[in-house]
Amino acid sequence: MLPVLVVHGGAGTIPKDRVEMSCAGVRAAARAGYAVLQRGRSMDAVVEAVTHMENNPAFNAGCGSVLNVKGEVEMDAIVMDGKTLASGAVSAVRNIANPAQLARLVMDKTSHLCLTAEGANQFARAMGVPEVPGESLITDYARMRWQLNLAPGANPVECQMGKMGTVGAVAVDADGNVACATSTGGILNKMEGRVGDTACIGCGGYADNRAGAVSPTGHGEAIMKVTLARLILFHMEQGLSSAEGSDLGLATMKERVGGALGGVVTVDPQGGWAARFTTNQMVWAAAQGDTLHYGLRPDEVLTQSLAPE
Repeated sequence: MLPVLVVHGGAGTIPKDRVEMSCAGVRAAARAGYAVLQRGRSMDAVVEAVTHMENNPAFNAGCGSVLNVKGEVEMDAIVMDGKTLASGAVSAVRNIANPAQLARLVMDKTSHLCLTAEGANQFARAMGVPEVPGESLITDYARMRWQLNLAPGANPVECQMGKMGTVGAVAVDADGNVACATSTGGILNKMEGRVGDTACIGCGGYADNRAGAVSPTGHGEAIMKVTLARLILFHMEQGLSSAEGSDLGLATMKERVGGALGGVVTVDPQGGWAARFTTNQMVWAAAQGDTLHYGLRPDEVLTQSLAPE
């Protein structure tokens, strides 16, 4: 059942007026990534899928990113190749439309795993990556949420409700090579310079041909405490399926980190896949064969043909 690609657009509670655009966004991203996957490598496919979501203001990545405490956009992204364990990441990067593509350049063009802040932007300029005005990455919705959460007495839990989602993709190609990519604007009203799970290998993503690939979403600090992506692959190395390993990893995070919730998309080298979450909702889509699977709520799996819409 190769190849297969699975994407997520974030776990949490999506405002009713943003549900359809989020669901449509992951379906479109899965189609775009799968078209690349059918012609080539899993790494190219996951970057394509994530780029598609970074360009969609429905999500907390790229042009829909949430704002930090100063009202500015700082983004994190990671990619990883399961064949070689090559990885690249950027953190707290500004004025870049597609951080996932910049993370890919870190992997391909440097000997480092992660570049941060101004160093990442200097590298982008050296690579000829165009910078965009910071304002072009800020949506009216993101600015509204930022202002609301600055209000005196704002509840820190409610501050994170209604935020758009981190985006991610995992894939296995026809040769059995897995890859992952994850991109985010982080958490609402974060401190300047905050780095979450997304840019950290083993937390915001991990890919290894010996086990599979994972892209998580949720509260970054909780994900980092259990190194969620690598934890799930550890369980899969012990013989659990993609779904079983994902469920066990998420249950461990919930148990060990104060009831923390989240979600993941996971694939194994044989084409088994899962989209699992402990939140009320997670938008996801999976392309395999001639069918697009997708869902929003727990245990919801809808399908449509992958023939052009």
